[in-house]
Amino acid sequence: MSARPTRTSVDVVVVGGGPGGATTAAWLAAAGHDVLVLEKERFPRDKICGDGLTPRVVHELLELGLVDEAKGIAPGWAVQKGLRIHGGHTVMELPWPELADWPSWGATCSRMVLDARLAEHAVERGAELWQGVTATEVLWRDAQDEDRVAGVRWVDKETGEQGEVRAAVVVAADGASGKLARSIGVHRRKDRPMAVAARGYWESPRADDEWISSFLDLHDAEGNLLSGYGWVFPLDDGTINVGLGLLNTSREFQGTNYRRMLEGWATGMADEWGTTPDAQRGRLMTSPIPMGFNRTPLHRKGMLLVGDSGGMVNPFNGEGISYAMESARLAADVIDRALATRSTAALDAYDRELRARWGGYYSLGNLFTHLVGNPTVMHVCTEYGMPVRPLMELVLKLMAHLTDAHPSDTKDLVINAMTRLAPAA
Repeated sequence: MSARPTRTSVDVVVVGGGPGGATTAAWLAAAGHDVLVLEKERFPRDKICGDGLTPRVVHELLELGLVDEAKGIAPGWAVQKGLRIHGGHTVMELPWPELADWPSWGATCSRMVLDARLAEHAVERGAELWQGVTATEVLWRDAQDEDRVAGVRWVDKETGEQGEVRAAVVVAADGASGKLARSIGVHRRKDRPMAVAARGYWESPRADDEWISSFLDLHDAEGNLLSGYGWVFPLDDGTINVGLGLLNTSREFQGTNYRRMLEGWATGMADEWGTTPDAQRGRLMTSPIPMGFNRTPLHRKGMLLVGDSGGMVNPFNGEGISYAMESARLAADVIDRALATRSTAALDAYDRELRARWGGYYSLGNLFTHLVGNPTVMHVCTEYGMPVRPLMELVLKLMAHLTDAHPSDTKDLVINAMTRLAPAA
């Protein structure tokens, strides 16, 4: 899965080998294009959060031909029935909905396993992968005008070797830092939500749980209410992924020690989940979560932003893998058409199409982050909304972004109407 960097020209260079980058490369390589992926780490490598795979992720894996419910994607894969929501005095299990457009099941799989398998699949389809190689800056077609990106300069982190590779199109899939996007003047929008997540792993007697768990309120060992939301993802290796996130709409966002906050919450639920200090495996880690198209435009000067580099995380639930993979599939389709027609203008369809697909939904999500950042609103929602099962079934569909395009179900009709009427983010 690695190669000594020797290439100087390709059709497309993809910076970042995570789910967004690897999926882009897999689809483009399958279409017959010469694709190079630059990944700064070596697989398997860890990523924060991300071990819970919703039906939207499963759908993209099925499209790639990578998974079936019985065999999964690789050792470490576990099928999940749905979401167990904890809020106020209520715990409710909600199966993933039965829909025509989406699978009715989800899964969990560590990013160590998932990302390596996706990168391997891209190589199997014909993409070239350079591991341990960082893109340091973009190349311009005209260095004076900087009108169009024409490739990247790179450095091998292990050997110090440097070089450049030219490409007709560059895909930025380099994650939340958005280094490449910033280098061409696409900066984070402060009117869009951000969160910070903290995550750790614990050996747990409940690692065989068939539900992923979401917590709308958190308490430490003394019973004190903590800010933010939390999750538990049971994994097939005897551990659970325990994490929490805090939105920048919360007043405690600045100055919070996220690792200490996670330690307090994990200790507070040790009786139920076995999250004692001696059961912890590895370090607690933190990461930013860019949400709701918080970096735009998504295409500029021949560079397309995929996944977290474009801030595509769902503001309702903090889930980003499916949006990385879905944007990757669209990016590959748009790039394929642009290369076939030799039309750079064709790349503009990428930004337009993504905003048409998710813009209204993300606008609702951006509003949602302001509401849940208010503790009074959250208390009312958990105390009075949580016990009402039909309402929570609608909330699950809304937060997980799971409705049919042509539904007969009333909940789907309501959610679809809301997203159509909302102004596009």
